[in-house]
Amino acid sequence: MKRFDVLVLGSGAGANVAADAHERGMTVAVVDNDRFGGTCLNRGCIPTKILTHVADLIVDIGKMEKVNLRAKVEGVDFEGLMSRMRKETWEESERIEKSIAESKGYEFYKGMGQFVADYTMEVNGERIKADHVVIASGARPSVPPIKGIEHVHYLTNRTVLELNEKPESMIIIGGGYIAVEFGHFFSAIGTDVTILEQMPRLLTAEDEDVSALFQKELAARMRIFTNHEVVGASESNGMKTVVARDRQSGVEKELIAKALLIAAGRISNADLFKPEKTGVKTDPKGWIVVDEFLRTTKKNIWALGDALGKHMFRHVANEQSGIVWHNLVATLESKRGQEPELHKMDYHAIPRAVFSYPPIATVGLTLREAVESGRELLVGQADYAMTAKGAAMGYPPGFVRVICDGREGTVLGATIVGPDAPTLIQEITNLMNAGDHGYVPIFQSIHIHPALPEVVQDAFGNLAPLGHVHDHSLH
Repeated sequence: MKRFDVLVLGSGAGANVAADAHERGMTVAVVDNDRFGGTCLNRGCIPTKILTHVADLIVDIGKMEKVNLRAKVEGVDFEGLMSRMRKETWEESERIEKSIAESKGYEFYKGMGQFVADYTMEVNGERIKADHVVIASGARPSVPPIKGIEHVHYLTNRTVLELNEKPESMIIIGGGYIAVEFGHFFSAIGTDVTILEQMPRLLTAEDEDVSALFQKELAARMRIFTNHEVVGASESNGMKTVVARDRQSGVEKELIAKALLIAAGRISNADLFKPEKTGVKTDPKGWIVVDEFLRTTKKNIWALGDALGKHMFRHVANEQSGIVWHNLVATLESKRGQEPELHKMDYHAIPRAVFSYPPIATVGLTLREAVESGRELLVGQADYAMTAKGAAMGYPPGFVRVICDGREGTVLGATIVGPDAPTLIQEITNLMNAGDHGYVPIFQSIHIHPALPEVVQDAFGNLAPLGHVHDHSLH
C-alpha cells in the first residue's frame, strides 16, 4: 500500500492544496473520477462563460436599434463554438495531467475512490494512505423524482457541453443560475427555450424586485412557467414530453421539445466515496461537516468547496483552499501540546454572479436578509438609466442597490442587476474588505465620467433610512 503525506480527493480547488504540498516537498496523491481541474474548468464556470459571452454579444446586437445602429447576426457556428469551448478547457486539463505525470512525488489517480479505513482510500483496486486528507469532492446534478425520467435521455450541466448539434427546442427544469445561464445561451443562438420552475419565481436567492426585473427581461426571449412542478416525463422518436402541474391551480400542461435539460440543484458526492469509513461526518443532506477552521470531525482531515454544500463558487473554494493549506501547515509545525494558530474562513463579503441577461451580482446581504437581521439600515438605489453612460447605452434596464448599517456606517451588502454587474460589484466587495468596511471612501474616490461605475457611487449617494426608500422587494 502506497503512503503519502497528503491525499486530496477532488482535483478542482483541492489541487491548490496539492500543488502547495508538492512545492513544500511533501508526497501528494490526488484522486478524481473525472478530468483534472474539477467542475469549474471542465463542466462549470469557464466553459459556460465561453458560451454565455457569445450569447451576450448576440442579445446586445439585437438591441442595437436603441442606439441607432442596424445590425444582425448572420448565424452561429454551433459546432465550432462548442469545439472551441472544449479545446480551451479540456486541453488545459490534459496539460495539467501530463505535468503531474512527470512530477516526482505527485500522483493523480483517475477513478472513483472510496474510503475503506482511517486515512485509507481504495481507487482502481489499489489502496493508498496519507497522514493528512483534504476532501474537495464537489457536487453533482440533482435529478428530481419525476415519473418516467429514467426512460428519458436528458441533459445536465455535465452532458450539455458535449453537444455538437444545436437543439431546435429545449425544456429546462429549474430556475437557478445554471438554468437561466443555459436558457440565455440556447435562446440567444436560436433554440426555442421553455423554463419550468417549481418556486413562485426564478433566482429565489435574490430579492424579489431583482428577480422580477430579471424574469421580465428573460421572458421576452423564452417561455417561463414558475410555480410549476414537473410530475412526468417521456420520450418518443427523439422528442421529450414533460408534464408540469401548476402548484396553485392544479392544472397540468404538456410540453414537447427536442432536448430536456435538468438544472434543478446540486447534491453531495459523499455517498460515492464513503467518508464515514474514515470518521468524517456528514449532515442530513450528505454535505461534509466542518468547523470554522474547515476541519472535519476527524483529526487531520479537512474539507472545502462544494463538498460543504454552501457558497458553491470556485472563487470561494479557492479562498478556502488557502485557509486549509495554512491550517494544515500550522498544525504540522505546532509544537507538542501547543495549539496551532489557525485561520477562519470569512464569509461576510462573498460575491456571486449570474451570467445571464441581464447579469446579476450580489455581495454580502440581500435587502431581505438585512431586514431580517434587525439592524438599523441605510439603503441606497440608483438606476442605470439615470447615468450619462446609461443614456449613451440606450437606457438599459437595471439598478444598483447598496445596504449599510445605519449605526456603524459599514457596508452590509449590495445587489446589481444590469450590464457589467459582475464587474461593478467588485468595487463594493473591495470596500467591504478594506479598512473599517465603511462607505465613506466611495465618496472620496473620483469616478470617471461618464462611465458605468458612477451608478455605484450614485447608489451610495442616495442612502436613506429604509422607510424612505421606494422599493418593492419586501412586498
